[in-house]
Amino acid sequence: MLAALIVLLMRAVWRDLADRTISNRLNAVVALLAPVSWYVAGLSLWPDVALQIGLAAIVFGLFTAAFALRMMGGGDVKLLTALALWRVPLVPGEPMFAPLLSLLTIMALAGGILTIGMVVRHRRRKAPGQPEIPYGVAIAVGAVAAYGQRYFNQFG
Repeated sequence: MLAALIVLLMRAVWRDLADRTISNRLNAVVALLAPVSWYVAGLSLWPDVALQIGLAAIVFGLFTAAFALRMMGGGDVKLLTALALWRVPLVPGEPMFAPLLSLLTIMALAGGILTIGMVVRHRRRKAPGQPEIPYGVAIAVGAVAAYGQRYFNQFG
């Protein structure tokens, strides 16, 4: 499942870098694969799946506010919401929202670095206006790092 998610995220990164869009179709595929991750993780419909959907609704609400303030694109909000639906295997005793918080934290750090780089590039080119930030890159970095941590970090 993680490999499929990484492939989808790399597609999102490619499109975001190329034309600053993340397609609704890609976001829908990420969201529609989430129930498979629920099944693999052994979630029960109540309360596990309900809580996962609730977390995604909270993410959607928070980042829709960022979209309304023109801080984020609509594709970014939809991709984050679709990723919030995913349930990854947890370390025993870890709260169910820990991977999502890791994703958001890593995404914010990667987004800050990306933004600084894009602003510097924009100013060096002396381009008019504000630079467009391909935030899908930061979202993908956050998702792969947070959701793949259990597989990539054999010492954690």
